[in-house]
Amino acid sequence: MSNPPLRIATRKSPLALWQAEHVARRLRDANVGLSIELLPLMTRGDEVLDRSLASIGGKGVFLKELEIALAEGRADLAVHSLKDVPAQLDPQFELAAILTRADGADAFVSNDFASLDDLPRGARVGTSSLRRTAQLRARRPDLDIADLRGNVGTRLAKLDRGDYAAIILAVAGLQRMDLGARIRARLAPPEWLPAPGQAAIAVETRAGDARVVDCVKVLDDAATRRSVSAERALNAAMGGDCTMPLGAWCEAQGDGTLRLHGLLGDARDGRILRAEALGNEAAALGAEVAHRLREQGADALLSTRG
Repeated sequence: MSNPPLRIATRKSPLALWQAEHVARRLRDANVGLSIELLPLMTRGDEVLDRSLASIGGKGVFLKELEIALAEGRADLAVHSLKDVPAQLDPQFELAAILTRADGADAFVSNDFASLDDLPRGARVGTSSLRRTAQLRARRPDLDIADLRGNVGTRLAKLDRGDYAAIILAVAGLQRMDLGARIRARLAPPEWLPAPGQAAIAVETRAGDARVVDCVKVLDDAATRRSVSAERALNAAMGGDCTMPLGAWCEAQGDGTLRLHGLLGDARDGRILRAEALGNEAAALGAEVAHRLREQGADALLSTRG
């Protein structure tokens, strides 16, 4: 008797569907004869587009409906952008696989200007991210930074009709949608920090579901998991708030030691705190960078957020 098909819960956006299909394709390659079905779902983060992510609960709003499907047994796994996964996962779930990370940088996208520095004073720049807003204000306090929601295609359409002089998106998302040609410049670490886990795809399962975990763990990339675990440990040590203007980037050095860069910003005035540390253990490294940010006044900055 053949095994039942694996059911993958995913958001309905084109990028989310691409990621789910990518995971399905990789799983079929690794498990000959495996049957896979997609369960596309609408999340609150996809439905409420007239308010900022921070005001409706942060990035976790992209997960809840998918996790309900897992808990109820309607799906066996869920595919996420890791940057949308809260630092503290509900204990009934686990991240069974984190795929090899793509380009973690942000992208400057504009039809008329080649780079952030080329924008004229007062130019309108669109982003839905407090982290990106803080870094934009730090670098170009003269810009008009406006909220931008919707999937990749919707955001590009708003740029193309002239609503913005430029928008900031993730390089990986554009490349996955074959839209890499829209990238005018990379905003890259360590000068510009992405969200923790940006550009990595995560596969979430029910904790201890041996059949599913055994099936998907072949997709796990140990080097990516090690780096993003340090970034997520920093997020957790700072409070694990998905709406926090926190940037993180971790890379292995030549000797295997990890270097973690952390950034905490103020989206209102562009004040930026930065810290970095070297280490070999992800949780300790995240805690150390959080400690160094706190020594610079991170708690006071967070307490004044509106």
